[in-house]
Parts: sequence; structure tokens; C-alpha cells
Amino acid sequence: MNANPTRTAFVFAGGGSLGAVQVGMLHALMEHRLRPDFVVGASAGAINAAYFAADPTVEGVAALDRLWCGLTRRQIMPMRVRDLLRIAIRRAHVVDPSALRRLLERHLSYRLLEQAAIPIHVVATDMVLGVERLLSAGSVVDAVMASTAIPGVFPPVRIGDHDLIDGGVANNTPISSALALGATRVVVLPTGFSCALRSIPKSAVGRALHALSLLVTRQLVSDIERFGSSAALHVVPPLCPVDSSPYDYSASASLISRARETTRDWIRGGGLDRPHGVPHQMTEHSHAR
Repeated sequence: MNANPTRTAFVFAGGGSLGAVQVGMLHALMEHRLRPDFVVGASAGAINAAYFAADPTVEGVAALDRLWCGLTRRQIMPMRVRDLLRIAIRRAHVVDPSALRRLLERHLSYRLLEQAAIPIHVVATDMVLGVERLLSAGSVVDAVMASTAIPGVFPPVRIGDHDLIDGGVANNTPISSALALGATRVVVLPTGFSCALRSIPKSAVGRALHALSLLVTRQLVSDIERFGSSAALHVVPPLCPVDSSPYDYSASASLISRARETTRDWIRGGGLDRPHGVPHQMTEHSHAR
């Protein structure tokens, strides 16, 4: 009898609309019949983690695929006249979060985190102290709303005695959280970054998301180097090149399809058999224009 059984965690990083990449990765991982013992998600990755935890099967990922392919920016970050007025009168956030909350309430099939088919843990950040808050029980919608509350874009979410904001502020690719929860094998699903973007987004929100995706990638590279010897760490290679921004939801179908194929190739090449370190797609590079 193995006294130290393998505990596999899927870790979902943030990345705005590039979160569609994770759906393609999940397609390939489910085809390979790899079911995690638990999942951890931060920022936009918390959305995918929450949906996947409800139904961690081929069919569940297919439903998530359909959801992503039907998403528009207006459903996530609607900018209306009253939002512009909110900016003008110096409110603390620029986007009304009600559209995202309605989307989550309509499509998530469970109410409490502890009711998911597999354990899910959501990373948020304490707005006052700047420390990580790991949410493992309570309202799944509130947890995801907190984890995706980009400072200045969405308002903080009050849970218990804490005002919580985007999990990416404290820990956007929560490998350390997965290890602290007992994972001995971590499969990281990064979103990558817009390495072939022709021009940076013109809007303030678009630029914030672009900058956040760059931060996520740099932090993940650091974490892979830091925690690579602490557990079996398998980082699914993100897409490259990517010429859509994290604020553009029109490319979801293409991103999902490409990520499904590249992840299949990675698995066939032994990606799940042994750790490979930092994928070259995440290292500093540029594309000729």
C-alpha cells in the first residue's frame, strides 16, 4: 500500500479572455482521462475552475466550450453611460459587476463551493492587507466575483470580515496554494500572453488586462523555477503566437481549437510523464511584423 498517494491538482491562472485557451487544454486532458483530486483558480482562471469543478468530464468541458464561444465583452465588462458617469464622479470602480454575476448565477449548477463534484479552492486578495485569501467554502458566485475583481475596474467583494479583490494581486498562478493544500502533482493551465499583438489596447480597461496578463506570465515563470523541486510540476504550454488581446472575446473558438491540438501534442510528447520546466512560449520573445 502506498503511504503517500499522488494528489493531483489543476491550477488555473488568470488572463482575461485568453482564459479560452484553458478550455482547449481541458479538452485534451479529459480525452487523456486525467481527473484531478482538486482544482485551484485565481482571477479569470477562477471562472474556468468553478465551471470545471461542477462537471470534470468530457461532457462538462464541451458545455464550457459552448459557453466561451457564446461570450461577448458586453456580458463580462459592459461599459455604459452610467459607467462613464461613475468615472466622472470619481467612484472607485468603472464597470458594473452585475452582468458577470448574472452570467455566473445562470450557468453555474451549484451554489456553494463545497457542493462541487471535486473540491475547488478560489484565490482572492485581501484589499487592506494585500495577502492571499483562499476560499474553499461558501458562495461560489461570491468567491469567483471576488477573485476576478480587478482593482479599479470592478468593486471589491465583501466576504466575512474582508473586502476582497482580484486573486492575481497576491497570487495569480497559485501553485503555492495547491502545494499547501497537499498536491504532490500540479498541472498548471496558463493562459499565456498576447505575444504577437499588433498594438496595445486603446481603452484603460483593455490596457489594464494586457498588463495583468504580462504580470501573470512573469510571475508564473518565477513560480515554476521556485517550486519545481517541491512537486511534480507539469506546465501545459500556452499558445504562441497570440495576436488577440485579453480584452477581446471574439477569438475564443480559435483559441480553444488551437490549444486543444497543441495540448494533445504536448501529452503525446510526454508532457504528463515528466516535468519540463518553463515552456519556451513563456520566455521573452517577439514576432516579426
